[in-house]
Amino acid sequence: MRQGGRFGRRRIAIGAASAAASALSSAVALGEETYGHAVPGQIGFQPPVTDLARYLQWFHNDILVPVIVAISLFVLALLVYVVWRFREKANPSPSRTTHNAALEVAWTILPVIVLLFIAVPSFRLLTMQLTLPPPEVTVKVTASQWHWNYAYPKDEGDFAFDSFMKDEADLKPENGDIRLLAVDNEAVVPINKVVRLQITATDVIHSFVVQSFGVRVDAVPGRLNETWFKADREGVYYGQCSKICGKDHAFMPIAFRVVSQDKYDAWLADAKKKFAAAPSAIRIAASADETARQ
Repeated sequence: MRQGGRFGRRRIAIGAASAAASALSSAVALGEETYGHAVPGQIGFQPPVTDLARYLQWFHNDILVPVIVAISLFVLALLVYVVWRFREKANPSPSRTTHNAALEVAWTILPVIVLLFIAVPSFRLLTMQLTLPPPEVTVKVTASQWHWNYAYPKDEGDFAFDSFMKDEADLKPENGDIRLLAVDNEAVVPINKVVRLQITATDVIHSFVVQSFGVRVDAVPGRLNETWFKADREGVYYGQCSKICGKDHAFMPIAFRVVSQDKYDAWLADAKKKFAAAPSAIRIAASADETARQ
């Protein structure tokens, strides 16, 4: 009995140690940053891979959030004070004061100061987003219900291809495919290169968003919008349309693969052969419209 008790206690101790080790490994795994997409239970932004995204997240986390929290707590404190100070029992005869010059000046000046404090980094962020540096790679992105088309100009190979979300039956988790995000054809760009995106749409307003790049711009029919990014980490980075563009709005993910220059050159050589003669849904639609007009 004693021997069995010792073995039982040993098994319990081993089990507890294993559970602790498992919990520790899980905690370590949860602590590791996952790039390119959100993970279950995540709060906050995805890890940034561009200077623009880092500045955007700094502006949000270190400027906007503290200001919002401070204002919210200040207003809450005022409400609590007003409820307590001016309750009926403490003020059987209510005051008939209608104006207070000092208070009116204060609640006009203080918001202006807060807005000026926010404006300086905000204007810098807008400048970073809207001032495009000289591009090293250009990709035209065309949104359509409900997929994306990526076109590379003549100096990059002169080809275009459609990118559709993979069906669940085609997913290969061992290759890193993620449900609702993996696509059949990823856009590929080189690392540490300024990539200019020219974005438009063929039908309704869509919105191009890749959070890790700090990029968000509307895709508007008849209008060519531009944005840019310079990714400094290899990997696959996902985004999604963020405008409700129709019944399959939730099923038109964006996928950009950032690779080394050598791998990008090799991909370009293969893509020229693969996509040069491949039919595109955008081209087919344009041809159909041209035929209808004739």
